[in-house]
Amino acid sequence: MVSSILTGRIIKGVGGSYQVVTDIGEFTCQARGLFRKEGITPLVGDFTRISVVDEEKQSGYLLEILPRKNELNRPKIANIDQAVFVCAIVPPISFEVMDAFLINCEEQNVSAILCINKIDLDNEKEYQEVIKSYEKAKYKVLAVSAASGFGLKELHETIEGKTSILAGPSGVGKSSIFNRLYPQYSLAVGELSTKISRGKHTTRHTSLLKVSDNTFLVDSPGFTSFSINHINKENLQYNYPEFKPYLDECYYNNCIHISEHDCAVKAQIGLNIDIGRYNRYVRFVKGAN
Repeated sequence: MVSSILTGRIIKGVGGSYQVVTDIGEFTCQARGLFRKEGITPLVGDFTRISVVDEEKQSGYLLEILPRKNELNRPKIANIDQAVFVCAIVPPISFEVMDAFLINCEEQNVSAILCINKIDLDNEKEYQEVIKSYEKAKYKVLAVSAASGFGLKELHETIEGKTSILAGPSGVGKSSIFNRLYPQYSLAVGELSTKISRGKHTTRHTSLLKVSDNTFLVDSPGFTSFSINHINKENLQYNYPEFKPYLDECYYNNCIHISEHDCAVKAQIGLNIDIGRYNRYVRFVKGAN
């Protein structure tokens, strides 16, 4: 006899219906009205308690969302161990989008890894400069090719045993990488739009897939922009790992590292702080509240 109350994890949510995986199988659940009343939105990745309505049809209701250890804003996902931001030589890397995503990860205390795909198309080896600039920022950077398989072994080792999300713009090859790592899922793969030189959205909904006994991987829709408007300009600096060793060394306690003199952060530009990252930080600050 199946217990009427089960604990599980939300692996997909579409139109108010949630797929919850439990120790005894997968259930389709609706959220109770109490969630809406209390302003709680169940997210993919949430651990939850469910009430079983029909054992044979495996249907039920969400009763409770258990405490989250973290939550990303875009894509909406909870309780992940790390985020793998996938970019590619084609289409060109949007460094503003990438930095905004990394800022969001830092704010939510989510470990972030960069994955540069399609390096087989980079005849000038420009990706090597990207690696150098982000390694200065204390990030692990992997160079891969979904087409040839180069670098995928190290990526596989990086995500094994963790709950990870593959995130990034459309058309960078997230689904192609996923399929090379776990071909049993055969995710849909799109091509670049010839009109706008951006990727087409091949993944429509965020979903959490159990790819091995202790490894979960999130496939999520791509995005072409990423907002960090909820972070005020004074707090942006705390989401740059490369700034942190120098924040207490500035002359002014309220230094935001732009126009102030005797700034320890600015003194590291071109040394331990990449100038491109710093210039984008300045633009973010000037556009912040």
